[in-house]
Amino acid sequence: MDNRPVSVDAHKADAPARVGCFVLTISDTRTQATDTAGRAIRELLGTAGHVVTGHRIVRDDPAAVAGCVRQAASDPEVQIVITTGGTGITARDGTYEAVSGLLDKRLDGFGELFRMLSYRDIGPAAMMSRAVAGTIGRTAVFALPGSEQAVRLAMTELMLPELGHVAQQLAR
Repeated sequence: MDNRPVSVDAHKADAPARVGCFVLTISDTRTQATDTAGRAIRELLGTAGHVVTGHRIVRDDPAAVAGCVRQAASDPEVQIVITTGGTGITARDGTYEAVSGLLDKRLDGFGELFRMLSYRDIGPAAMMSRAVAGTIGRTAVFALPGSEQAVRLAMTELMLPELGHVAQQLAR
């Protein structure tokens, strides 16, 4: 019997190429017409072959955000919930509190890696991002900043290469 650990590549080989994703924009000012970050997430997901099961814009109110994330995470068609907006440090930014309070398990490495990559682009201001990820049951949740540039960075460098793998691990 081979006792060597299974490699990441072996895990990914069995990962689904297509997962269901719900996209939530959190903003007091964005509309369908001005939601460039939410639109970028949906476009990137579609181009990568994933399914956008739904999307919504909700005000930056922690109770409303938590309710929407909880509802999306309970949908059997959704393996991944992606939020954009409300992860900063202004008085109205409540996404971190809303999302982190729902998580069963945190994926601390996501926020750490995102801030490291962001540092390349925006310098020390990256420390003000409270991007966070984790799980609610068998659903992964990623809370991204509201900037389209930040969303594109997180999606292309971190999330798209791993979404199938994350969904696969949560289904076990």
